[in-house]
Amino acid sequence: MSSKASSSRGGESIIADCGRNTSICGYCKSPTGSSISHGLWTERLTVYDYQALLDRGWRRSGCYVYKPEMAKTCCPSYTIRLRASDFVPSKEQQRVRRKLERFLDGELDLKQRERKEDTDVSFSREVSEPLRKPHGSGKREQTNEVEPIIKELSDHIDNAVQRCIQSGEFPSNIQFPKSSVKKILSAKRKKLAEGSEELLYTSNIAFPIVAAIKQTQASQKGEGSKKTEENVLSPETVSEKLLSEMNKVGGFPGLAIKVCKGHINFFSATQVTSSEREEGENLLSATTTTKSSSNNLQVRKRKLEMHLKRSSFDPEEYELYKRYQLRVHNDEPESISKTSYKRFLVDTPLIEVPPSRDGGDDEEVPPCGFGSYHQQYRVDGRLIAVGVIDILPKCLSSKYLFWDPDFASLSLGNYSALQEIDWVKQNQAHCSSLEYYYLGYYIHSCNKMRYKAAYRPSELLCPLRYQWVPFEVAKPLLDKKPYSVLSDLNKASETVVESTSERKDMVQRDDDKEMNNSDEELDSDSSVNCNDITNILISLNGARLRYKDLLRMINMGVRKQLEPVFISYRRVVGAELSERMVFELQ
Repeated sequence: MSSKASSSRGGESIIADCGRNTSICGYCKSPTGSSISHGLWTERLTVYDYQALLDRGWRRSGCYVYKPEMAKTCCPSYTIRLRASDFVPSKEQQRVRRKLERFLDGELDLKQRERKEDTDVSFSREVSEPLRKPHGSGKREQTNEVEPIIKELSDHIDNAVQRCIQSGEFPSNIQFPKSSVKKILSAKRKKLAEGSEELLYTSNIAFPIVAAIKQTQASQKGEGSKKTEENVLSPETVSEKLLSEMNKVGGFPGLAIKVCKGHINFFSATQVTSSEREEGENLLSATTTTKSSSNNLQVRKRKLEMHLKRSSFDPEEYELYKRYQLRVHNDEPESISKTSYKRFLVDTPLIEVPPSRDGGDDEEVPPCGFGSYHQQYRVDGRLIAVGVIDILPKCLSSKYLFWDPDFASLSLGNYSALQEIDWVKQNQAHCSSLEYYYLGYYIHSCNKMRYKAAYRPSELLCPLRYQWVPFEVAKPLLDKKPYSVLSDLNKASETVVESTSERKDMVQRDDDKEMNNSDEELDSDSSVNCNDITNILISLNGARLRYKDLLRMINMGVRKQLEPVFISYRRVVGAELSERMVFELQ
């Protein structure tokens, strides 16, 4: 597809250069401004120009586009992608599909199986740019190692303890311990008595409560305290009182609560209900999964629907986003607002490209068109997840996913990634250039981001020459140091056969080279001088002109101020884009 054809159909990109930005890193949690990036504010951006920016290491957050300064930032972030047609799902990824199908068939309750930590919480998250600060970027990226359901059950019990204190069931002059809920591993379930196979969680909070009461009584004996009913509370009595209080406020979705010998036990319920909601209007496409995988082709008990809609504010999506941020990422309520949500996940500079109406267009466009979208996932009408994506000429770029914490055990982050890869495969028939699935940034120095490499065969973008390098080739380089010139493939192979002394010499040469390039991440087209910036496209008072035309209108003092800005701008976006996108002078 020619740049001329794409620009004529997609309009023109208008940007303002924000320059270098330093902020607290959302990955390594460095207390200083160690996260360093270059930013652009985009008023309008064609999908073709954004595709080109992606292929130079940029990403967007709302209308803000940013690129890490790889040799300087604390956590170098490499653009990662895979060719959808080459994707081979792992056994774990296949299990994710089967688990959700079993849930739809009614064979699996949400709380029935152990849930491994869903590392997809961070899927496609970009938190290093300044636009995320209003969301609490430093705190949000911390993945809670405790299952959300365990925290909720603990809070459920603690609330019951407080109600027992208020009603006089428990003494009010005691500092009671916080409850602790433990998961019952499948291996232990098999050793339990018959009939307890579905026991999922348990708490022995009644025992420390009784111990706290007894300890307080012992300390008060010399003060002539009178023994009361509470003095003879047993773990069995305490657990019964807590159960009674928990039942008063309603059960816990998907779980049945019982007590036994002082323990509070949580069992999987026999059925999980789903709320009924009307389908929203203006949905561009829908994929319904109702067919059973069994041989008799029975209709599934639950229906999964996926709806692709243009990016816009949806109150239902916003309520789900709030629940997700509060329960999964422990954000403070005051850090979440409609304004910050819109700025992060709704606002987009991408100029929509509608689907082709006839076969005469030079460009091939998928049936939905190009632009920014929200992919809704619904079970029996209930919104359970939203994927925020960009559909571009070469790829589907995954930006963010938020999901219903009640469905955490379904690994919706993994499942949505598999669905998005399938979408690329299906739509390549309509748009031959649509080949890739972009997973956002890969950070080798951050363990919680390494899961993206599990989508194979993936490749990383070299930060110096902007060549794509197979992950398996890049990994040995990244194991040595977080920032590496990935396209130095010959050096990667040489490390296998070189002697120890030769390898040390090579590492020293690499370090010296990177020190020389650390101030300016020079690429193959960035030997910049005054002549290089003469064709940069500029907007001035609504007019379009080249920098060489502007020279006739400005004095030497203004020229000295502008040229460093234009040199830096040309370096980070490349020669072609600097001459195609419109640089708006402030």
